[in-house]
Amino acid sequence: MEDQPDALPTRTERKERTRRAILDAALVLTEQSSLSALSLRHVAREVGIAPTAFYRHFVSAEDLGLALVDESFSSLRRMIRDVRSAAPSVGGVIGQSVDVLVERVRSDPAHFGFISRERVGGVPGVRAAIRHELDLFEAEIATDFARLPGAVHWSNEDLRTSADLIVTAMVAAAERLLQGPRTAAFDREVARTTTTQLRMLSIGAIHWRSRPEDRGGSAQIRATGGSENSPV
Repeated sequence: MEDQPDALPTRTERKERTRRAILDAALVLTEQSSLSALSLRHVAREVGIAPTAFYRHFVSAEDLGLALVDESFSSLRRMIRDVRSAAPSVGGVIGQSVDVLVERVRSDPAHFGFISRERVGGVPGVRAAIRHELDLFEAEIATDFARLPGAVHWSNEDLRTSADLIVTAMVAAAERLLQGPRTAAFDREVARTTTTQLRMLSIGAIHWRSRPEDRGGSAQIRATGGSENSPV
């Protein structure tokens, strides 16, 4: 019996392939410019479709950018959440989260490069979407901090401030990786430095007291060389 030919792709499959090709072309074309300067006609030409066909997949350049933002963060969100649920301590979460970040940046530099460029300029809606994703990370980290010893002494504002410092350090690490050499030694150095920074921030947060009247206990602990069962 002769082998049957492969089935022709369905309309849905063809549409998804074209959408994927548009996203990939946009990532390449924005490496040297911002999304706001991207020519949708140029994207269509790269993909091999008519310019009008672009709008069957995305209504605008901003819509295209929002899809790239979601792609850039979706797998990282999932992996970081897996680490947070599996690691037994803050120290474990920090070390494994940094390792995940380094692996993701190295395996997908195009998406992280896009985020790095667009988070400080370009299309306002895309910039806001990136900020929203970073805010979600901050909220999750603040939730983790709220479970630590001594967290009863922290205000919600201080919880978010600590989380913001950690997210800022992670963003800086990702951008340093993007700008630096692709070598194992450099990656290890970035991971080591970032892990140290985050652990120092966590130790400071654990001993922080939002109210002035609560800070005497921490000062006494420092003076006597004691600890508050820091999990870092």
